[in-house]
Amino acid sequence: MNKEKIVEKINDFLVEEFEVNIDDVQPEANLKDTLGLDSLDYVDLVVAIESNFGVKLVEVDFVGIASFQSFYDLIENKLKLKASN
Repeated sequence: MNKEKIVEKINDFLVEEFEVNIDDVQPEANLKDTLGLDSLDYVDLVVAIESNFGVKLVEVDFVGIASFQSFYDLIENKLKLKASN
Protein backbone atom coordinates (compact mmCIF):
# COMPACT_ATOMS: atom_id res chain seq x y z
CA MET A 1 0.00 0.00 0.00
CA ASN A 2 1.46 3.35 -0.99
CA LYS A 3 1.69 6.39 1.28
CA GLU A 4 -1.15 8.21 -0.47
CA LYS A 5 -3.52 5.26 0.03
CA ILE A 6 -2.48 4.96 3.69
CA VAL A 7 -3.20 8.65 4.32
CA GLU A 8 -6.54 8.44 2.50
CA LYS A 9 -7.64 5.38 4.47
CA ILE A 10 -6.58 6.87 7.81
CA ASN A 11 -8.33 10.16 7.07
CA ASP A 12 -11.52 8.37 6.03
CA PHE A 13 -11.87 6.47 9.28
CA LEU A 14 -10.77 9.44 11.41
CA VAL A 15 -13.53 11.56 9.91
CA GLU A 16 -16.05 8.77 10.42
CA GLU A 17 -14.97 7.50 13.85
CA PHE A 18 -14.02 10.79 15.49
CA GLU A 19 -16.50 13.03 13.67
CA VAL A 20 -13.80 15.52 12.73
CA ASN A 21 -14.00 17.85 9.76
CA ILE A 22 -11.74 16.62 6.94
CA ASP A 23 -10.46 20.19 6.50
CA ASP A 24 -9.00 20.02 10.02
CA VAL A 25 -7.03 16.87 9.21
CA GLN A 26 -3.82 18.41 7.90
CA PRO A 27 -0.36 16.78 7.99
CA GLU A 28 1.07 19.47 10.29
CA ALA A 29 -1.99 19.66 12.60
CA ASN A 30 -1.77 18.27 16.12
CA LEU A 31 -3.36 14.81 16.19
CA LYS A 32 -4.50 14.85 19.81
CA ASP A 33 -5.88 18.40 19.77
CA THR A 34 -7.61 18.10 16.39
CA LEU A 35 -9.31 14.82 17.26
CA GLY A 36 -9.90 15.75 20.92
CA LEU A 37 -8.40 12.43 22.01
CA ASP A 38 -8.68 11.17 25.55
CA SER A 39 -7.40 7.83 26.84
CA LEU A 40 -10.48 5.92 25.67
CA ASP A 41 -10.24 7.50 22.23
CA TYR A 42 -6.69 6.16 21.93
CA VAL A 43 -8.11 2.67 22.46
CA ASP A 44 -10.62 3.31 19.67
CA LEU A 45 -7.81 4.58 17.46
CA VAL A 46 -5.71 1.47 18.12
CA VAL A 47 -8.68 -0.78 17.31
CA ALA A 48 -9.41 1.16 14.12
CA ILE A 49 -5.79 0.87 12.96
CA GLU A 50 -5.75 -2.85 13.67
CA SER A 51 -9.01 -3.48 11.83
CA ASN A 52 -8.09 -1.28 8.85
CA PHE A 53 -4.43 -2.19 8.47
CA GLY A 54 -3.85 -5.39 10.43
CA VAL A 55 -1.08 -3.87 12.55
CA LYS A 56 -1.01 -3.49 16.30
CA LEU A 57 -0.12 -0.28 18.09
CA VAL A 58 1.06 -0.12 21.67
CA GLU A 59 1.38 2.81 24.03
CA VAL A 60 5.07 3.35 23.28
CA ASP A 61 4.24 3.80 19.58
CA PHE A 62 2.54 7.09 20.43
CA VAL A 63 5.63 8.58 22.05
CA GLY A 64 6.69 11.44 19.81
CA ILE A 65 3.53 11.29 17.70
CA ALA A 66 2.20 14.82 17.64
CA SER A 67 1.10 15.57 14.08
CA PHE A 68 -0.99 13.69 11.59
CA GLN A 69 2.14 13.37 9.45
CA SER A 70 4.02 11.58 12.22
CA PHE A 71 1.01 9.30 12.68
CA TYR A 72 0.89 8.52 8.95
CA ASP A 73 4.62 7.76 9.05
CA LEU A 74 4.13 5.43 12.03
CA ILE A 75 1.47 3.42 10.21
CA GLU A 76 3.54 3.31 7.02
CA ASN A 77 6.55 1.99 8.97
CA LYS A 78 4.42 -0.60 10.78
CA LEU A 79 3.10 -1.81 7.42
CA LYS A 80 6.62 -2.04 6.01
CA LEU A 81 7.74 -4.09 9.04
CA LYS A 82 4.73 -6.36 8.66
CA ALA A 83 5.46 -6.89 4.95
CA SER A 84 9.11 -7.76 5.63
CA ASN A 85 8.24 -10.47 8.18
